[in-house]
Amino acid sequence: MANIRIIGPRSSGKTTYLAALAYWQSLKQAGGKAGSFHIQALNRETEMLAEQAENIINAGISLPPTRINPDSGVDELPFYSFRIEPKHWLRKYQPIDLAVRDHPGEIFDRLRDDNLMSMDKDFIDECLTKDVEGCLILLTGWEPKADYDYNHALRRFLEFVEAQNRTQDLRLAIAMSKCERGEIWPGRIDPEEDLFQVHLELTWRLLRSKIPAPNLRFYALSTFGVMNGRTDPRPNRQDELGQTGRNSTLREPGQWHPYGLISPLYWLNTGKEMNTDA
Repeated sequence: MANIRIIGPRSSGKTTYLAALAYWQSLKQAGGKAGSFHIQALNRETEMLAEQAENIINAGISLPPTRINPDSGVDELPFYSFRIEPKHWLRKYQPIDLAVRDHPGEIFDRLRDDNLMSMDKDFIDECLTKDVEGCLILLTGWEPKADYDYNHALRRFLEFVEAQNRTQDLRLAIAMSKCERGEIWPGRIDPEEDLFQVHLELTWRLLRSKIPAPNLRFYALSTFGVMNGRTDPRPNRQDELGQTGRNSTLREPGQWHPYGLISPLYWLNTGKEMNTDA
């Protein structure tokens, strides 16, 4: 079973992304379109996450963010375990088993601000233990300030990677999340060239200069997707202002078509590319 970590700033969609994976099979059983994969929850924590995902699908309630308990630290974070098995028409791809943790966005933000707390370093070190195959890093911004912030945070993160001697063997999948946005959606086909090199050039140059080419890939993904990729490319997402900020939920649950959720996980697990938009 591959060990994967998901990191990124607050509101980059880390927990919602995992909830979509956990709910995948329930969507099929409810008559929805679950795509080209069978996804099975392998532990109770993942099953509970799927139950929470129904809040997004059926009740329009967004998931709470991952929080840090200073008394418990990294050991409190749940492990979500999945088995992802391609359907028979994609039999050239192998099944993969994943153990995944998503880390609180506050840590990424404090990396950006050079304001790490002592427990933050424990979380980062946990990302870089030898049994972790790779990290999926979710980024959402595309403005110049976002590029500056991401470049600074990832420069600090890569210092930890180097200190732990993981530069040569840790895979990093860098994904532009929430790519259903109109400004981003056309660039999803070649995200490295059309999204990262165009909008996040500082961040892209940093990663390409520090990480060996075989260990670095760029992706675009959308947990919510669009209404219809060919006839109605409007985001299938609605944002509402809640008590903890702006919450995102599905606009039309019956039209849920997530994009690109599996490909980065497959590469992080196997080191092989998956040429499908599922």
